[in-house]
Amino acid sequence: MRACGILLPISSIWSAYGIGTFSKEAYEFVDFLKEAGQTYWQILPLGPTGYGDSPYQSFSTFAGNPYYIDLEELIKEGLLSKEFCEECDWGESRAYVDYEKIYRSRFKVLREAFNNSKKDEEEGFKDFVKENDYWLPDYALYMAVKDSYQGKSWSLWERDIRLRQPTALKKYQEKLKEEILFYEFQQYLFVKQWTKLKKYANDKGIKIIGDIPIYVAFDSADAWANPELFQFDENRMPTGVAGCPPDAFSATGQLWGNPLYRWDYHKKTGYAWWMLRIAYCYKLYDVVRIDHFRGFDEYYNIPFGDTTAEAGKWEKGPGYDLFRVMKKEVGNKPVIAEDLGYLTPSVFELVKKTGYPGMKVLQFAFDWTGDSDYLPHKYSGNCVVYTGTHDNDTTLGWFDSLGRKDRSFARTYLNFKSRKDIGWHFIRAAIASVADTAVIVMQDYLGLGSEARINLPSTLGNNWKWRLVEGQVNDELAKKIYALCRLYGRTQ
Repeated sequence: MRACGILLPISSIWSAYGIGTFSKEAYEFVDFLKEAGQTYWQILPLGPTGYGDSPYQSFSTFAGNPYYIDLEELIKEGLLSKEFCEECDWGESRAYVDYEKIYRSRFKVLREAFNNSKKDEEEGFKDFVKENDYWLPDYALYMAVKDSYQGKSWSLWERDIRLRQPTALKKYQEKLKEEILFYEFQQYLFVKQWTKLKKYANDKGIKIIGDIPIYVAFDSADAWANPELFQFDENRMPTGVAGCPPDAFSATGQLWGNPLYRWDYHKKTGYAWWMLRIAYCYKLYDVVRIDHFRGFDEYYNIPFGDTTAEAGKWEKGPGYDLFRVMKKEVGNKPVIAEDLGYLTPSVFELVKKTGYPGMKVLQFAFDWTGDSDYLPHKYSGNCVVYTGTHDNDTTLGWFDSLGRKDRSFARTYLNFKSRKDIGWHFIRAAIASVADTAVIVMQDYLGLGSEARINLPSTLGNNWKWRLVEGQVNDELAKKIYALCRLYGRTQ
């Protein structure tokens, strides 16, 4: 079935209090998607973010980001007063998130809601804690201990709690009992509100495409609580870390720093942790985009302590075996394989064997030689086409940075003359293509430039901040999108 969707992170919704949330505006965006004839809403990972604010470096692969909890809903429930929320400093800009101010204000407000709640009497909260006992206690304890160490990574904690000695675990569980409860309560609110929003979307015929990073952060509850899953030494420090080798875009490669998996151990357990992780994803999302899919075929191992990715080497991943188990244990669920970057024949073979659609990014297509596999006339149906992703510039920003030959080729291929027309010509090329699914980033529908870019990889400080402002998403735009999608047989 031909379908289309829009990529917009939760953080980019025009909610009150400084960042996008599961607010009434999120429900309005679902209504907009319905009116525009869309089938999918693609979001970024929902996990709690730390240093750098990246949703791909989360404190937990299971937990949700407390920034996304709708405070207006808590006001309605009597857990907060509007005055208390408005007294906090959420930042000056409506168009960009000020994460430092969000961090300082958000937990203050959530603690007030926690103190005003009757969590001891709320059956829903008790049931939630019981149902999520395979990850929630470790996450809540990890965050509580982390706070007691002024936010330091678990690798800098005292040896007894760093190594999870039973006496230390018991001591901190008793000492930080209330703080642990606070973090459990945050997750309860998160899941309750997200489940309600997702149901609303599903009832409108909108499916959620979620995103699962292949790796977890070193500074995470996952790495601290499950060291046996990772390539750690006797002191629980990584022996190697993840990244990408040098290429045309980066002379020294990309050093991500995530711990690498002990795939031999995962295989022995029947990939038990992975099955829990993936099954939980399908509670949150309808479709899962698996980030860095090629890492399951081969992964790049960089010696821990290196300052660049130059000395890394490729090692064999689990290959199809993990997906064979997944299809048996979790079911043949819908997946999008993020198969971008340098691909070898064995990666192509893995994607083909799974049957999952890969990704086509139009911004990668316009090399003046005309040889790119990302050109729409080279697609097969089983793929998902994007104008760009969260890691790309907006289409307008991308076009402005093109070399003369590439720009000329793009103009000829897409048959346009004016720079201001590039966005809709790009969108039309994606939607008209034979790809089963087309996903367009919201900024391209709005014709925005580099000021609306979500992320510039390998940089810190200005990423994950862009937001819609009230009025940018409207009925007129919905009708324009609907007409184009209907023309090419992609509407609901």
